[in-house]
Amino acid sequence: MTSVVKFNVLTVPEGEGSTLEERFAKRAGLVENQEGFEEFQLLRPVEGTDKYLVYTRWRSEEDFQNWVNGQDFRKGHARAAADAKKDGHAHGGHGGPAATNSEIWGFEVVQHVKAG
Repeated sequence: MTSVVKFNVLTVPEGEGSTLEERFAKRAGLVENQEGFEEFQLLRPVEGTDKYLVYTRWRSEEDFQNWVNGQDFRKGHARAAADAKKDGHAHGGHGGPAATNSEIWGFEVVQHVKAG
């Protein structure tokens, strides 16, 4: 069976990167125990873009859809929304999301090479 890779491409305004990273760190543990989950990486841009990539690899499209439609996914996003509201009040800011846009890119893994 071929793994499925999903990139959540997040547009992050200048100065909001650390906020996004903190919010993802607080959600740790929610995805790791999901059926079919294989790998997660949060990728910070270093040049030429304001987009963070959230990389996840899944055993199948069905496993990914089960995660997206499941309770832990909703919990993680509800926690992020609550943190955004709290952060806004604590820092005098707007308390909005750290990212201004999100899109999902999906791929099938056709080659995978690891270090020997």
